[in-house]
Amino acid sequence: MRSDCAVANTLDIVGDKWSLLIVRDLLAAPELRYGDFLSSGEHIPTNTLADRLKKLEQAGIVERELYSEHPPRAVYRLTRAGRELGRVVDAMADWGVKHLPGTRRITP
Repeated sequence: MRSDCAVANTLDIVGDKWSLLIVRDLLAAPELRYGDFLSSGEHIPTNTLADRLKKLEQAGIVERELYSEHPPRAVYRLTRAGRELGRVVDAMADWGVKHLPGTRRITP
């Protein structure tokens, strides 16, 4: 943690481009598999996706459940804390539609 500032510490977890897009996708679906994220229109690189999912899981925003052990495959869901980020994602979408010409709300 860099300080006791709630904004700074929240940004440490979800302040990159990809984390809130992962949350956005999980808000639209009860659970997703790794490949579902890869088919998103933003084309997240595989190494970045793996890193962000792990980081979000460690932060208690996403939970992972294995459905196959050989090979290991998992589904991802938002935790309660992750679902609460929906207000943040909605606020960002509202701001973008209002202030960024040519943008619209995207639902995965």
